[in-house]
Amino acid sequence: MNILPLLSRRSIAVSSLLSFLSLGVSESHACTSLLLETADGGHVYGRTMEFGYELESEGLFVPRGMANQGTGPAKNPGKEWKSDYAVIGMAALNQDFVVDGINEKGLVGGILYFPGFAEYTSPDEADASKAVAPWEFLTWALGTCSSVEEIKAKIDEVQVIGLKVPGPNFIPPFHYTFHDAEGKSIVIEPTGGELKVFDNPFGVMTNSPTFDWHLTNMRNYVKLSPENVDSFTVKGTKVDSFGQGSGWLGIPGDPTPPSRFIRALAFSMTPEPEPSGIKSVRLAEHVMNNFDIPYGSIRPAGKPKKGEFDYTQWTAIVDIENRLYYIKTYNNQMLQSISFDDFDLEGEVAVKAPIADDLSVSKLEFPN
Repeated sequence: MNILPLLSRRSIAVSSLLSFLSLGVSESHACTSLLLETADGGHVYGRTMEFGYELESEGLFVPRGMANQGTGPAKNPGKEWKSDYAVIGMAALNQDFVVDGINEKGLVGGILYFPGFAEYTSPDEADASKAVAPWEFLTWALGTCSSVEEIKAKIDEVQVIGLKVPGPNFIPPFHYTFHDAEGKSIVIEPTGGELKVFDNPFGVMTNSPTFDWHLTNMRNYVKLSPENVDSFTVKGTKVDSFGQGSGWLGIPGDPTPPSRFIRALAFSMTPEPEPSGIKSVRLAEHVMNNFDIPYGSIRPAGKPKKGEFDYTQWTAIVDIENRLYYIKTYNNQMLQSISFDDFDLEGEVAVKAPIADDLSVSKLEFPN
């Protein structure tokens, strides 16, 4: 069974984001996202968040009916919108926008790094009434759209503009992944000053290069398979493989984005499906463990400083059918959940909550 046949805000003052935008010195190249199908036709989304700088991430709830305004050219007001749908997910650096989340209709989305290739609309050429900053786009999409098809229909209503900040003079290079309750997926990448939308039948995304390049690169791995390779005979002598997993011989194991894309494709397409609920969540967790990056295992050349070691700060697993968002951190591998049932979905302000990141270990209790 080869892989190939299986593939069938609100306004945020720019000055308050200086610390975020100055993170270019520790660019994260290692986020991985994917989608699993459950045994009953549901879907579970997983993604890792890698960064060298501490993102101080928190859980975030954004209510429906909330008034939002994007950041426009020259730090002026940009696009205005009102959230139609409540959103739960993760925030970063004490800001009220999601970097990853799900809305009440089951639309899931995430921001991933896209260094060297992101090309936003120039502020000089932007329509201020449509303008949002790169870090605001995901909150707009999840707050106003119920499906990937609706995102496609509304994509011309928004422009993601490149905002330079005095000092670091850095624009965060992002691209975006989306999945809906029907299992449809798209990737949106800012290239050539426009938002390019790709249908993504595989549900997998990593980082640079562009999504279409990753699709072409898949052709290098058409012989990979979850099935063990049969023995063969040479001059009357039978030759067997060393053991289990021979069908995966040649699968790339390094942490570069192209290699992670292929591994994510392989490991998301081939596990035995579990029904929607905690079993499929646990399955997705096992799959995502393949992309966990220990602190210090990736570093810049020379003598790196503190804050320059990319590592997996957290991993999110989303049960799309049940609208449950789970998170585990580098220090705390116990899943913590966020549910729409915990909130009044109508409201005017966003609500944040800290994520437990302690190093405690539960003791195994033996009977007396």
